[in-house]
Amino acid sequence: MTRVLVVEDEKNIRDLVCLHLGLEGYECVPVGDGKEAMALAAEKPFDLIVLDLMLPGVDGVTITRALRRHGPNRDTPILMLTARREESDKVMGLDSGADDYLTKPFGMRELVARAAALLRRARAPLASPQSDGRPVDIHGVELDPARRGVRVRGNAVDVTRQEFNLLYLLASHPGIVFTRERLLSKVWQEQSFVTGRSVDTLVKRLRKKIEVDPAEPKLIVTVWGDGYKFADLA
Repeated sequence: MTRVLVVEDEKNIRDLVCLHLGLEGYECVPVGDGKEAMALAAEKPFDLIVLDLMLPGVDGVTITRALRRHGPNRDTPILMLTARREESDKVMGLDSGADDYLTKPFGMRELVARAAALLRRARAPLASPQSDGRPVDIHGVELDPARRGVRVRGNAVDVTRQEFNLLYLLASHPGIVFTRERLLSKVWQEQSFVTGRSVDTLVKRLRKKIEVDPAEPKLIVTVWGDGYKFADLA
């Protein structure tokens, strides 16, 4: 059975979310405190995490960043819930490693649909770019698709499934410009609720992990008006 960790401090919302996810056949584990949620997610794997941004104890951004670094839920899709409508708050959630967000108040049909979309993406086969299993070694970046391993300038770097897919696609085609739309079609198996902002957020996270200076990227280069490319061989 699909297991969903629902982290929400407002009991009525938590119960309602679990009720509707339960009607879809998901097993819900409800938690109302950030520290309890982080401890639980550090020990047990889940198929999906529904996570409120503002929580007592530890906030949702801190939890997401911790989960994305290590543990059994490093690749688990995270649907973040927020009562804030400012774009900066939504971007902060995505930058921390969340896969999608919903702004309160939200409809339960939309929440269920977004949860289902995230689960489909997580269960889809790995995107085609690394299907041949060919290792890549370029500009100090080594990629091993068989082990989903990444080394940058000799140091191992932890990346999520989507981060690896995007990095592999770009690094295995140095100098080739990929539009956001093309990256969406190659890296994201399920297009629902995913926009160009998701590509920008993923690139930003990758730059923090592989660039010497993320503010002045030399590996993943922005091609203004078009998209992104990996630094050419020349």
